[in-house]
Amino acid sequence: MSTIAPTTTPVTPPIYPANLNVDYPDRSLNRLTSFFRIFMLIPIIIILGILTYAYLGGGDRNPGWNWQYATAGITFIPLVLMILFRKKYPKWWFDWNLNLTKFGYRVGAYFALLRDEYPSTDEEQAVHIELTYPDVQNQLGRGWPLIKWFLAIPHYIVLFFLGIGAWVCIIIAWFAILFTGRYPKGLFEFVVGVSRWNLRVEAYAFLLITDKYPPFSLSV
Repeated sequence: MSTIAPTTTPVTPPIYPANLNVDYPDRSLNRLTSFFRIFMLIPIIIILGILTYAYLGGGDRNPGWNWQYATAGITFIPLVLMILFRKKYPKWWFDWNLNLTKFGYRVGAYFALLRDEYPSTDEEQAVHIELTYPDVQNQLGRGWPLIKWFLAIPHYIVLFFLGIGAWVCIIIAWFAILFTGRYPKGLFEFVVGVSRWNLRVEAYAFLLITDKYPPFSLSV
């Protein structure tokens, strides 16, 4: 009697609810804009800086301005209070955080020379970010937002050293682009991986979309 071997279903690794991918520019990058990248960034950095400045309070020089116009920046403290006392994550707050995060990472990708398209304030371009809107009642613990920033300390330490490595890669890539027009793919993947890791820590500790601890990994 022949026996039928049991079929096994391949196990798909769990997908973290925050992910980042950047399309590799498989073409010659613009040497001129790469050389002057710091100066090219100034207009868009001013826009991004105004958003975060408004959120952070604008210092003590003009507190009235801050109170009136602090409508930008990542919504964090209100989210902590909303999850803690109401166990809610308003969808429009999530959409705001998502779009501002996408904008910031497009600027970061441009700064890191990963792409040479000027960062758009609203179009996705070649920087793809996925954040999953949480089922607050079933997926988020009421008190976790109070301590997740603290639990993420090991990630901060690792990311500090990874960030130094990413800076070195960006400098090497700058020279490579000037001489060859290409971003070495190994360096590209490392810099994107560090950004991906950073995004997941942000999603856990500050965007508060998940209670699942971020993996110590550069990969998707």
